[in-house]
Amino acid sequence: MAFVLRRAGQAAIVMIAAYTATFLLLQLLPGDAILIKFTDPSLGLSAAELDGIRAAYGADLPWWQQYLHSLLGFAAGDFGYSTQYGTPVSTMLAEALPNTLLLATLGLALAVLLAVTVAAVSALAPFAWLRDVLRQAPALFVAVPVFWLGILLIQIFSFGLGWVPVIGADPVSGLILPVLTLAVPISAPLAQVLVRATDQVLAAPFITVVRAKGAPPAWVLTRSVGRNAALPALTIGGVLFGELIGGAVVTETVFGRTGIGRLTEQAVTNQDIPVLQAVVLLSALGFVAISFAVDLVTPLIDPRLRGGIRPTGRRALAAATS
Repeated sequence: MAFVLRRAGQAAIVMIAAYTATFLLLQLLPGDAILIKFTDPSLGLSAAELDGIRAAYGADLPWWQQYLHSLLGFAAGDFGYSTQYGTPVSTMLAEALPNTLLLATLGLALAVLLAVTVAAVSALAPFAWLRDVLRQAPALFVAVPVFWLGILLIQIFSFGLGWVPVIGADPVSGLILPVLTLAVPISAPLAQVLVRATDQVLAAPFITVVRAKGAPPAWVLTRSVGRNAALPALTIGGVLFGELIGGAVVTETVFGRTGIGRLTEQAVTNQDIPVLQAVVLLSALGFVAISFAVDLVTPLIDPRLRGGIRPTGRRALAAATS
C-alpha cells in the first residue's frame, strides 16, 4: 500500500508538471488562437461578438485564473471545447482513441515479437555470420525514419506488388502496413537491449551450473536466460511507450487513418490549443500508467525484487535458476 500511494503521488506530480509545461508553452506564448480563428473578415463578426467568444472560452481571464480553471477542469475530466470545431474535446478524444489504441497495441505486440525473435535466433543460430547480421540489424532499424518507412512500405507492398491495398482497404488489411511501420522502429531498441542482456546472462556463473546439469540450449534460453534478460527490456519497453504516441502521429498522417495522431496533426495546423493540451495530458497519463504497470510486473518476473530484498549466495542462485 505504501508503494502504491508513493507511486500515485509521483504520478500526480508528473501530470501536474505536464499540464503546467503545456499551459506555459501554448497559452502564454504571443498570439491569441481564438482571435486568429475568428478574426477572418469573411465571418463578419463584430468586436463585441469576438469578446463574447473569448469570454466563452475563458480567454479574457488573467493567466493564473485560466491556469486554475483549466487544471480543475482537467482533473474533473472536462477538457473544454475545440476552438476549431466547437465540439467537446472529450468527445473528439473518445472517437479517436480506440483506433490509436488498436494501432499502438498491435504495433507494440509485433515489436516485442520481432525483438524476441532477433534475440533468440542470435543466441541459438549455428552460424557466426548469421548471429553477427542479427546483432547489427537493430542498429539499422533505429536509424530508419517512421515517415520514410511508411512511404517505402506503401511503394513496395501496395503500389509495386499490390499485396496490401491502401485505398478502399478493409479494416484488417488496412492495419497491416501501419502496424508494421510502427513496430519496426520500436522493435530495434528492444532487440538491442534483449541481445545485450542475453549475452550478459549467458556469461553468468549460474548458467554454467544449469548447463552442467544437462539442460538443453533451448531450455536454458527460455527458462533461465529469458526471465533475467527480460527485466531490462521490460523497463525500456515502458520508456518506449512515448515512441508509440509519436510514431502514431506520423503513421496515421501517412496512411490517412483517424486517431489521436491525426487529431494532433490537425490541432497543430489549426492552433487548436484545448485539443493539444488534452492530447499531451492523455499521453502523460498513458506513460505514467505504463510505468506503474512495469513496476508491478517486474517483481513477478524476478522474485529477488519482491519486498526490496536482494538475496545472495544460494538464495540468489536458486531464484535465478528457477
